[in-house]
Amino acid sequence: MADICRLATLCCLLYLLSLLVGPSMAALVQQQPLVLKYHNGDLLKGNVTVNLVWYGRFTPAQRSIIVDFIHSLSSPVKSPLPSAASWWKTTEKYRGGSSNLVVAGQVLHEAYTLGKSLKRYHLLALAGKFNAVDAITVVLTAADVAVEGFCMSCGSHGATRGKSAYVWVGNSETQCPGQCAWPFHQPLYGPQTPPLVTPNGDVGVDGMIINIATLLAGTVTNPYNSGYFQGPPSAPLEAVSACTGIYGSGSYPGYPGRVLVDKTTGASYNAHGVNGRKFLLPAMWDPQTSACKTLV
Repeated sequence: MADICRLATLCCLLYLLSLLVGPSMAALVQQQPLVLKYHNGDLLKGNVTVNLVWYGRFTPAQRSIIVDFIHSLSSPVKSPLPSAASWWKTTEKYRGGSSNLVVAGQVLHEAYTLGKSLKRYHLLALAGKFNAVDAITVVLTAADVAVEGFCMSCGSHGATRGKSAYVWVGNSETQCPGQCAWPFHQPLYGPQTPPLVTPNGDVGVDGMIINIATLLAGTVTNPYNSGYFQGPPSAPLEAVSACTGIYGSGSYPGYPGRVLVDKTTGASYNAHGVNGRKFLLPAMWDPQTSACKTLV
């Protein structure tokens, strides 16, 4: 599994460093060359089916935001730039070409059949609802569902023995939002700077979008711990997790960077999507430049 929040302590230390040396020096530290080595394994390319498992109570509006986001990544309908599709297009630069994500099956679990406190093996059981190669099962847990290690791991991805890839992301509206929903919530560490206004009016779900984006990119470029990553396979830095905390130009630890602001709502975003949606997406490592690429 590749956890996306294990760098919280490092980010805290870097933030404190930025307070000592200033934003310009922190930016210099962050812009050092970054190389994600290709380990000669399979990547998920071509048409990739995405199946969604909703565990717990999600409102229709919440489900709509997430489904619209995934559709936005590979939609044939062009959204205004910068767009979620142009963000996803960076994955084409990884060996093997593009990944076209297609939402297929969806399963609702509002009866909490496994309870409201889940272990890792419960997530595997839920991911097993769909078991197919060249597909990704995305398990989404509601705000009132506790998952083992949630605050150390806002989400994760892995694969079953049958090489079926899966992703888990939890709603962090009430569980560790300072880690898992930043910058839409005050940070867990450092000065309590005002959070950004969410583009879809839901701190938990807009935070989930960031984590879903991070893990989908990590899954298609490193589905079986033999693709693109830096560091040990047990704790890899992947396509987006290698760029933690970067959302716009001029970012440094504790500051997400310059992003777009909706003049009417005051919401912060950097990507347009289908159905008029707006999203805030993290930077992704670009193999051509060996740098974290932002949309704005």
